[in-house]
Amino acid sequence: MKSSAETLGTSQAAVMAATGEASPQDEAALARARAFAEPLLASETLDTGEGTLAHADAVAHILKQIGGSQAMQAASYLVYACAQLNKPQEVITKAFGQSFADLALETTKLVQVQQQARAVQAAAPADKEKTHHLATAPTAAMQTENVRKMLLAFSRDLRVVMLRLASRLATLRHFAAIKIEPPPGLAAESLQVFAPLANRLGIWEIKWEMEDLAFRFMEPATYKQVAKQLDEKRVEREAYVAQLRARMLEALAAQGISAEVQGRPKHIYSIVKKMRGKSLSFEQVYDIRALRVIVQSVEQCYGALSWVHANFAPITQEFDDYIARPKSNGYQSLHTIVRDAAGLPIEIQIRTRAMHNHAEHGVAAHWAYKEAGAKGYSGVSASSSYDAKIAVLRQLLAWERDLSGSQPQGLFEDRIYVLTPDAAIVELPQGATAVDFAYSVHTNLGHRCRGARVDGALLPLNTPLKNGQTVEVMTVKEGGPSRDWLNPDLGFLVSHRARTKVRAWFNAQAQAETIARGREAVEKLLQREGKTAIKLDDLAVQLSFKTADALFDAVGKDEFSLRQIEVLINPELEAPVKEPTLIRKSKADTSKGVLVVGIDSLMTQLAKCCKPAPPDDIRGFVTRGKGVSVHRADCANLQELMQRHDERVIDVTWGLAPAETLYPVDVFVQAHDRQGLLRDITEVFAREKINVTAAQTQTIKGVAWMTLTVEVNDSARLNKVLGQVASLKGVVSVRRK
Repeated sequence: MKSSAETLGTSQAAVMAATGEASPQDEAALARARAFAEPLLASETLDTGEGTLAHADAVAHILKQIGGSQAMQAASYLVYACAQLNKPQEVITKAFGQSFADLALETTKLVQVQQQARAVQAAAPADKEKTHHLATAPTAAMQTENVRKMLLAFSRDLRVVMLRLASRLATLRHFAAIKIEPPPGLAAESLQVFAPLANRLGIWEIKWEMEDLAFRFMEPATYKQVAKQLDEKRVEREAYVAQLRARMLEALAAQGISAEVQGRPKHIYSIVKKMRGKSLSFEQVYDIRALRVIVQSVEQCYGALSWVHANFAPITQEFDDYIARPKSNGYQSLHTIVRDAAGLPIEIQIRTRAMHNHAEHGVAAHWAYKEAGAKGYSGVSASSSYDAKIAVLRQLLAWERDLSGSQPQGLFEDRIYVLTPDAAIVELPQGATAVDFAYSVHTNLGHRCRGARVDGALLPLNTPLKNGQTVEVMTVKEGGPSRDWLNPDLGFLVSHRARTKVRAWFNAQAQAETIARGREAVEKLLQREGKTAIKLDDLAVQLSFKTADALFDAVGKDEFSLRQIEVLINPELEAPVKEPTLIRKSKADTSKGVLVVGIDSLMTQLAKCCKPAPPDDIRGFVTRGKGVSVHRADCANLQELMQRHDERVIDVTWGLAPAETLYPVDVFVQAHDRQGLLRDITEVFAREKINVTAAQTQTIKGVAWMTLTVEVNDSARLNKVLGQVASLKGVVSVRRK
């Protein structure tokens, strides 16, 4: 009977049968690879202190134990030979083929990245600047999960994963043999990253041994204590289990149930984990004496359970029927704990052969299915069915089946994992750039980003990043993002989070300009009235604003009348009618043709932020003491006001106004700068007899940004003129502001 690890290894060997020029059937592959690597590695040592050639021998031996092919074992030597070659890709491809070269280089790069990450986790940041740089880096738990994800994201086929698992186990065995502690962080990484990975892939032999060895180094006293307790009763326990196994086989056969009964060896780490998780003593860990019964059908499962409960005393609260109620990952089995005549607890699992196979391999299938999400892998759609999960496992094992065919899909198609210069892992969406990376690390780093080195080379900021690259952001002391970053056609930003931060920066800048405009108006008023000694914060509170900036913001948006301030600082002036009563104007005055729906004509003003003109769709906002401010319905400021004061928004409409009435409208133009550009634009307006009253221009890196104020009596006519401006040479876009 093959173990689960052997079964997986056999499947892996079948997959590798067609992974390149040097196949598992090439009996000389292993010997040739070792002969090639021996002179390169004989005198070399790894950073762990192991002899490199001895380590490669140990890796090849472990792979052989779990069913790895000759080609897989041969790769063990080529991985470590890479570091000793000037042109490893070229040399290994020529000697062994493209498949081996790709595998060796991919694994080598991953080894280097993990060494960096382990070193960072083992040491605290050396200075304040470094601490700030990693202020938003992942927590230890997040970093561990990212290392695990990155390990698989790096791996276009499972051979890389298998090589890394075997290598880590070989290293742990080495330190256990010489009885010396491994380097800081290595045991913890083994327990938190590599052992769970082996578990998820169903490589149980590596999982159990790696957990026990890593735990032995991390908590030597606890390990020795539990090992001693197990050893004291080992002979007695094994004899008991053998006797019980024989008794069950005979009794079940007498009932016509063909069964396989296995003893289940216990591992120290799993015992300690259960003791701590359930606050149990060593004697209370029920499944130290454990059996697994494998039968042919579900009916026989319940038949075997009936015999067990009839011949032993069941512990009712410890019975679980995962056949009737499978676990979320599809696991099915009957779990029961019973006591024998002496009162000793025994854990018994009962399942069919199909359930057993799924229990051995279904973890990997279910895990990969969950990571794939709704998209699935290679055509396997997201489904909770057992068949779909097994199909996913087959896809995982067949990634590199045919290198000459279509490119294999990565395990994390929509994510990539890159590193900071300090080897902290950052998770980003596929296609992300250095700008996305900068914002992911810290918002301020993103705002000040002006360039980036990727793996030491200067690259354009809109270059898509790849798995495992190290990104160093180049910044300026002050400054902000570029508007180009928000242009999807230029490809600077992929992350929604980063785009939101850039927009927030520009919104904050616009608000700062509004506040500055309002502050200037208020300070000029106070200076004119000789009241400069008044504290602005106190003035704001008296006018029912929380802060001075809130007052300036309202004044800058023309939502608060300076007259209110005049009345406050000069009580002798006639106070305006108290709110919410609005100042009324003569019914004959329509204030440029704006009427408040359903109410006699009120004092109205056209908002300066959006400058509406007929026949624009408009809304009115009741201001404090300055009547109704009229905005375009699509005005961003109006939308913000509606969120805060929806009750103050009223309906307004265009009334009759004299034909000669003109409305100021702002037009925004973006164009590639050239000589005569402004002249050509203004000539278009002149031909259409539209007066340009103001023009502001700014050129940044060859791009001209223009804001023109024109006077029109009909905004619909203006749209026709804007179309003519858009057709001019170099104009990128033109619109109303």
